[in-house]
Amino acid sequence: MIFATTNIDMQISSDLIAKYNLPVPRYTSYPTVPFWKDKIEVADWTNALDKQFKIHNSKEGISLYIHLPFCESLCTYCGCNKRITGDHKVEIDYLTAIKKEWDQYLSLMKGRPLVRELHLGGGTPTFFSPEHLRELIDYILDGCIVHPNREFSVEGHPNNTTVEHLETLFDLGFRRISYGVQDNDPIVQRVINRIQPIENVKRATDNAREIGYTSVNYDLIYGLPLQTLEGMTKTMEQVLALRPDRIAFYSYAHVPWTSKGQRLFDENDLPSADLKLELYLTGKKILTESGYTDIGMDHFSLPEDDLYIAWKEGRMHRNFMGYTTQKTAMLIGLGVSSISDIGVAFAQNEKNLLDYYKQVNEGVLPIQKGYFLTDEDISFKEYILDISCRNATQFKSNDLAILTENTFPELDKLEADQLIIRDKDKLILTETGKHFIRNICRAFDLHLLRNQSMEQKNTFSKAI
Repeated sequence: MIFATTNIDMQISSDLIAKYNLPVPRYTSYPTVPFWKDKIEVADWTNALDKQFKIHNSKEGISLYIHLPFCESLCTYCGCNKRITGDHKVEIDYLTAIKKEWDQYLSLMKGRPLVRELHLGGGTPTFFSPEHLRELIDYILDGCIVHPNREFSVEGHPNNTTVEHLETLFDLGFRRISYGVQDNDPIVQRVINRIQPIENVKRATDNAREIGYTSVNYDLIYGLPLQTLEGMTKTMEQVLALRPDRIAFYSYAHVPWTSKGQRLFDENDLPSADLKLELYLTGKKILTESGYTDIGMDHFSLPEDDLYIAWKEGRMHRNFMGYTTQKTAMLIGLGVSSISDIGVAFAQNEKNLLDYYKQVNEGVLPIQKGYFLTDEDISFKEYILDISCRNATQFKSNDLAILTENTFPELDKLEADQLIIRDKDKLILTETGKHFIRNICRAFDLHLLRNQSMEQKNTFSKAI
């Protein structure tokens, strides 16, 4: 049965949806977090960081991610690490801890860090006062060199991002802001506990542009409870009237076993897999007909945006902060639950806020878990990045034995379903295949292929 079509003359059958609607990672890293070690030696991590810093800092610089976890209210769909409170006194203790953690990293890096990318995520970064955000960024950048081609970005809530927030961050070098819009339907907003009038989104967007921000992104989600095709169409029409530079159109990840807030609404209100994909295809059709280009997993951009240009030139990169124009070999994460990626190893901070405070105050890096990549991991990480960022990849001769045993049998199935086109040297995603990027990445996930029982556990959200 054919249930949906797009303006690119693509059709997807219900059988195809059922076949590939499996629990699959989102591949913000490889290997994915469930395959990391519960404990790693901090000394091994710091030694690896020292070596990588010496190699890469002077070349391309480093990226920084700072997790600011506080929110004033709970959005029930959210799977992020957050702390719900209306007490803004928590800002001071948290900033103190971030500074102490950064001081530990500064003591490990021999030389002045060249900061190329900085992102404030959450939680709700604009929970913090403009004065505290200035204090934080000034402290972080003091003693650093800021790369001339830097990209500083922040996640903002349209309800509480003030002109003072925007002006302060602009003065500090921020030029990109991402607003969580999710859905404009009041019925959906009520069930996910995120009441956010479109007027607030417009005001926050207009303020950012008047101040001088060059890129405004909206996060939208399909697959939320009580969403309808009519509501999705209206949301898209309202969003397009504001003409954001980028749109991240995410699939709702239903993982109530890790996100307790998702247990607060009736699962019967979630759209079926068929409807969920139709919501996506409807949104994509409207976006592409309005001048946006599908540039990667869940992302759309206008042609004049820097991310589109990076995608067009083959420079787009993907890391724990999402898609980016900057490709650095080192990403240092600060704050509770933050993840660092230094190319040859990953490390994730404590997820519990009190445990995070305890370790930082004791002068210990608050690392909870991590992973040291093998040569095989590094090679297959490149395949997954290629597919995620460029919709194609080339096979390396050194990997042929491993590919033949593990990956090629999976690619045979994908090719039979016309999701990819391949020869002995490379593969390219078809237009249909672009809707199944996570499934195609899975063919290169050796850890998952060798331990397929992980897919049967409550570990990953479904692909559709």
